[in-house]
Amino acid sequence: MSHVPFELSRRQVLAGFGAGGVLLLAGCSSAVADKKGATSKSSKPRSGGVLKVGIGQDLIPGNIFTNSNAGITTTVGLVFDRLINYPNDQVVPKPSLATTWELAADGTSLALDLRDDVTYHSGRPFTSEDVAFAIETYADPKWNGQLKSTAGAITKVDTSDPHRAVLHFAHPLGNIFDLLDTIPIVDHETIDQLATGEKIVGTGAFALKSWTPNTELVYEKNAKYWQPGRPYLDGVRATIVPQPTSLTSQLRSGQIDYAYGISNRDIETLVNSGGYEAIRLEGAETQVYVGTNVAVKPLDDVRTRQAIAYALDRDRVISEVYRGVGYPINLPWPKYSPAYDADANTTYSLQIEKAKDLVKQVGPIPKLPLTYGTGNPLIEATAQIVQANLKEIGIEVELDPIDQAQFVKTLIGAQFKGLWVTLHSWAQYTPSTLTVSAYPFNAAKNASKYQSADYLQDAEGAWKIAEGTSADAKAAYGKVSQDLLDALFLIEIGIVLPQYVVSDQVRDVSYTKRSEVDLTNAYLA
Repeated sequence: MSHVPFELSRRQVLAGFGAGGVLLLAGCSSAVADKKGATSKSSKPRSGGVLKVGIGQDLIPGNIFTNSNAGITTTVGLVFDRLINYPNDQVVPKPSLATTWELAADGTSLALDLRDDVTYHSGRPFTSEDVAFAIETYADPKWNGQLKSTAGAITKVDTSDPHRAVLHFAHPLGNIFDLLDTIPIVDHETIDQLATGEKIVGTGAFALKSWTPNTELVYEKNAKYWQPGRPYLDGVRATIVPQPTSLTSQLRSGQIDYAYGISNRDIETLVNSGGYEAIRLEGAETQVYVGTNVAVKPLDDVRTRQAIAYALDRDRVISEVYRGVGYPINLPWPKYSPAYDADANTTYSLQIEKAKDLVKQVGPIPKLPLTYGTGNPLIEATAQIVQANLKEIGIEVELDPIDQAQFVKTLIGAQFKGLWVTLHSWAQYTPSTLTVSAYPFNAAKNASKYQSADYLQDAEGAWKIAEGTSADAKAAYGKVSQDLLDALFLIEIGIVLPQYVVSDQVRDVSYTKRSEVDLTNAYLA
């Protein structure tokens, strides 16, 4: 897939929407139609049938805004809509619940015109007050939304017109559309029940019918969905299958037709055997990395972190674990990002002798824990390679697997005892989003307990530039990148692509830039 995500400036896009008067979704290319990577075999869509899905992790309702596991991304993708949608291969807003928008000349307010034909699954009409509530809820720290700093910078939402919401900002927000693409439009009447999972109500193509914890999630078609004729499916039944090998077996036996959580090696085998297709989530890239708690000795010494950076065999991780579905990096940005710098990504290559010399300079290093979340074969295999790499330079690490829910809690609470291995996201968006939002990178408070006045100033400076593709913005991203290379509180390994696997009976499965499944256009052949 060719990526052109940052070619149009936001003002150019807004000017294009404004010039032609009111732009209705029916008169343009829809957000769903713009998505790439969907199953490609051609056949005429047909209505009916229940898609049988297998996912590796269960829903955690309290983390519904975190995009932290397959249960969450499946539920959010099916049950909720957002105000705008980014196509997978661009960071250019397309209409969804908002049809047109206008950014103030000073960058401190944004007016959104809203659809007037949308209802929640309960039958209640969607209005501008729901926009205000969704933003306020997302900004509440108890929900752990990673873009809560951006939501919190929205000081007021004018809801005097039920079909128009005017957002006022404390300062220009270069990533405001990232936020609008991310926030699920939740229901204020059932928000308390959402927190427990008792009732999850949205405006999306499917409604959550039932949830049996650790067993299955059942979704039914939203017969009154605002996109005419959609969805095609009558429903979706998602079975929780924690063991990746069991997911593979169930796919082979026909118990499920879609799986998320299989190892890349098994995906490769399935595709080569025929009857299955891998959907690579291009535009929803994630990054695999080693995290460090810089409050723990000797990780507080940057030379220790440099030694780790020089010891990592990034090529081996990408080729063996991810089967070539990705590429090595030193910085988080994908190749199409305005922050990407090819030369900077060669700063820390595999140099064992240099790593050993740095370890000698630091002195004796006690055994360090290397924590990772269980249930993901890719992360488990990566952790084993990292352990071997560090042993080669004289750093002993003890693998510390913990339950994925506990891992997320530890990440959010910055409670790691040493090193950890996992995936992060958000670098596929406007670059400033990563460093003011994501738990591993947030300059104000992050999982590494790393603090730097310069990093905070550079991150916030990039965030407050209204034009995210301007020369000023790119210069600001360069400063942030240098901060990351100098500090190395996070040590990147590679860009990797999440993958779904579907049987050849499934058509037009798509996804969002946050790896949330989109089955609005999906059908069974």
